[in-house]
Amino acid sequence: MIEQKLVEVKNLKKHFKVGKKQLKAVDDVTFDIYEGETLGLVGESGCGKSTIGRTILNLYHASGGDVLYKGKNLQEKLTPKEEKQYQEKMQMIFQDPYSSLDPRSTVLDIVSEGLRIHRPKMMKKELSERVYELLELVGLSKNHAKRYPHEFSGGQRQRIGIARSLAVNPEFIIADEPIAALDVSIQAQVVNLLKELQRDRGLTYLFIAHDLSMVKYISDRVAVMYLGKMVELTTSEELYQDPLHPYTKALMSAVPIPDPRIEQQRERIILTGDLPSPMNPPSGCSFRTRCPLAKDICAEVAPEWKEVKKGHHVACHLY
Repeated sequence: MIEQKLVEVKNLKKHFKVGKKQLKAVDDVTFDIYEGETLGLVGESGCGKSTIGRTILNLYHASGGDVLYKGKNLQEKLTPKEEKQYQEKMQMIFQDPYSSLDPRSTVLDIVSEGLRIHRPKMMKKELSERVYELLELVGLSKNHAKRYPHEFSGGQRQRIGIARSLAVNPEFIIADEPIAALDVSIQAQVVNLLKELQRDRGLTYLFIAHDLSMVKYISDRVAVMYLGKMVELTTSEELYQDPLHPYTKALMSAVPIPDPRIEQQRERIILTGDLPSPMNPPSGCSFRTRCPLAKDICAEVAPEWKEVKKGHHVACHLY
């Protein structure tokens, strides 16, 4: 089976003006997402993960580079009709289930918002039926439709957010840390729900998170980011068995292994120094100031993003 590229991100940049300086939140990032897969995106807070998600959806306008959806460049000028079309195909589940739902709207209004925009001719009864169907799909009931967000727990609110993102039958969903604000017991339920929906509806996900064990569980491939740049990308299995970039190795060494004997013998890689400011990143390789293996060349030349094994990309002078 030939894998079809659904989303292609090429040399994407998103810079913010802060005073007289430029904050390079996303700096020259390239990757593809294939139909039906889940690409996990991991890295420390502030490394640009959420900015990538929002820039792909054009919630932030890119400073440079291209985003292609089924071969169509979304950075080119689109007609209002085309823009609406792509907004329908690409949806987002937001990080915070507390602030991403309008407290003054009922669940019925929240979930049906996309339908009212994209299906203006839908009758009121049909709209309500569709909302009830979506609520059942995410494990809630139609009795919840008349209630307000404050009457629900965090996990239930995130389910409402998922129902809202599914309303217009999207093909691609960006899940921006969808479990970060939830209790551990609820996190597994939400992730299992996302996997189930993907299986039943053929969805494609960009799953943004910093919990590496959860990313391994849900993702087919994983991309690692550091300070606005991508440092490694490969299959989930390969990344956990053979991480190549020193930063990825440090991240992986922090993931607990459920076997106490292996866990005791394992070496933790503790990174020294603070995360540099994205306003003033180090010259050359942005990770060199914290890297235990840094060489002279690392300070002078930024490492190239290259494929070092089949399907395994890394940006590091060691390879």
